[in-house]
Amino acid sequence: MYRYSSMTVKLNRICIYPKDVQRITGKSEKSGQRLLKKIREQLGKQNHQFITTEEFADYTGITPELINQYLTD
Repeated sequence: MYRYSSMTVKLNRICIYPKDVQRITGKSEKSGQRLLKKIREQLGKQNHQFITTEEFADYTGITPELINQYLTD
């Protein structure tokens, strides 16, 4: 969290990692890696590029709000 004057702003992580996919789906971390690879291929991204929560939400049909509940730093 960052504090600006009198307001507090909470920054949410925007990138999805295999461990996040494991937490969300209940599948193995390796399954999370495969799913992220499939999403990356469909979006035409290279291996070093990240998948965002919005892209993951679009692909899986899970709302971004629900995904954000499962993200931990």
